[in-house]
Amino acid sequence: MIKMLADTLNTEQKIYYTLRIAAAMCFIGHGSFGIITKAIWCNYFAVFGIGHDMAYHLMPILGSVDILMGLSLLFYPVRAIAFWLVIWGFITATLRPLSGEPFPELLERAGNFGAPLALLLLCATQKGFWSLFQKLKTPVTVVPERRKQVQVCLKCAAFLLLAGHGWLNLIGKKALLVQYASLGFHNTHQVALTVGIIEISMAVFVLFKPIRPILLIFLFWKIGTELFYPHYELFEWIERGGSYGTMLALWFSLKPSSSSKRVNEYPVAAVA
Repeated sequence: MIKMLADTLNTEQKIYYTLRIAAAMCFIGHGSFGIITKAIWCNYFAVFGIGHDMAYHLMPILGSVDILMGLSLLFYPVRAIAFWLVIWGFITATLRPLSGEPFPELLERAGNFGAPLALLLLCATQKGFWSLFQKLKTPVTVVPERRKQVQVCLKCAAFLLLAGHGWLNLIGKKALLVQYASLGFHNTHQVALTVGIIEISMAVFVLFKPIRPILLIFLFWKIGTELFYPHYELFEWIERGGSYGTMLALWFSLKPSSSSKRVNEYPVAAVA
């Protein structure tokens, strides 16, 4: 049934649903950590001068808002919600280096804000304040210029998230070394160095010469390597949905669109 449904969708529609689900996964997973009251969040609240006790009081509130935003994107996607997720995703990623963590922690989370940004570009509508409250409609055809903008956005986001993760490996992030040790590797620093070089090479490839079959290998690599977090594995994996969705949407975008072959093409045609 899933295959039959996929066969009925054109390329733009596949990108649209992929990015909606990806962005929703990211914020539902992130919000779950707020409900759980993940201790490291105290560092991010401290950037704003918020103390330990107040941070623990605010975590479930912010987590609930994240989950509601993610669910709204799944069931009734309003343009303002996607716009907010771009801003909030960038803010939460930026809090990592601002709280003292390495800068690549921000880059590695490019899918968090890249996926909803690409969704907005794909579903561009008339300008104006009130357009923010319009529902994001499923695109039927998209002009080549807009499709190119979406593809560039996806390339940049995929480059950043792969390069960021590779960089974290190169500097020997402790959590990654623990993962490799749990998998039975003894020389974890050597493993991290090798993985870092591979992932940065992937990032450069994705940015300058993405090829669909090889990009699919990168996607499976990313999905697989995010399964090894020692705590809250499921929530960690879901939170990184923006990364998987960004790469999958890029893979879809590299397939020639039947709509782009038409001589006469409307700027945008959409269905509810």
